[in-house]
Amino acid sequence: MDIKKILNTVADFKASDLHLIFGLSPMVRVNGELQPFLEKGAPLPLLSDQDLEQAAKSLLDDNHRRQLNTDRDVDTAVSVGSYRFRLNFSFDRGHLKLVARIIDEHKPTLEEIGMPSSVSDLLDIPQGLILITGPTGCGKSTTLAAMINYINSRRACHILTLEDPIEYVFTADKSLISQRELGSDMLSFASGLKHALRQDPNVIMVGEMRDLETIAAAVTLAETGHLVLATLHTYSAAQTIDRIIDIFPAHQQGQIRSQLSMILAAVVSQRLLPRLSGGRVAAREIMLKNSAIANLIRENKVAQMKTVLETNIQNGMTTMDRHLKQLYQAGEISREIALNYAEEKAFIDS
Repeated sequence: MDIKKILNTVADFKASDLHLIFGLSPMVRVNGELQPFLEKGAPLPLLSDQDLEQAAKSLLDDNHRRQLNTDRDVDTAVSVGSYRFRLNFSFDRGHLKLVARIIDEHKPTLEEIGMPSSVSDLLDIPQGLILITGPTGCGKSTTLAAMINYINSRRACHILTLEDPIEYVFTADKSLISQRELGSDMLSFASGLKHALRQDPNVIMVGEMRDLETIAAAVTLAETGHLVLATLHTYSAAQTIDRIIDIFPAHQQGQIRSQLSMILAAVVSQRLLPRLSGGRVAAREIMLKNSAIANLIRENKVAQMKTVLETNIQNGMTTMDRHLKQLYQAGEISREIALNYAEEKAFIDS
């Protein structure tokens, strides 16, 4: 099995992911749906341990192979031909497995991903915290890359990214860009953030806020005059606030509410949905901080945020249900998809 040939074929086919699992034929995800990988119209043979071990040998360097044997998991990114891939090697019932995510070498723009100007305008602010949230595979990395691309083309500043692994490789334009990868360039996101102040950054991108130490460091950096972009695996603005607050000990939660009310600039929660014309389109809930949002965060009334989003549509905010309805009425997505993802299903047909 020529894994590099398969990866390039999958990328040419515009799939988003490749799955290699022992005892199964290779599978690909296309427009969000898993299907067999076909070569000349037929699935490939069932994968053996030897096939998967050869894939690891072809794609991983010595350090990553040692990490895989020790930790039983490894995340990295590689370039194969004209494409770049994010790789996860792990074990399943004692057998090696691989999931490869195709990374488009084209740097996305905010216009291409449909991000409204109310969000792009925030990228010109000198400090604050902007969070991109949603489940795995919803385009968070692509959105962050578009934001970095926007800043890089407009501002003479130092952008520091902390990633696991490095996905999009940026070329400096108006900005100086430093990209650090977990494992090879830093021991953890928290340690990378801890030392960030000594590296004279203006903008800091954190691939994922995974734990208390990382979240606390990101909040502190946003307070000390930096623009911080980060992701969380949450489904809405309200859940995002609750997740951040709840990770802190009870005696610190009042303090973090106060800090968030001051430094949180926006929460963008998104899903990638099948587009009727082919491909996928992002549906988003957008919360932009104003005095009402800040008060709700301070007073621990985040459940009331939806009302603020609904009454500030003209200021660039929107609920997920409203955006789903707009996409359905514009013929971008089907009614069934809109209903499947809507919180208040009756709203879609209202």
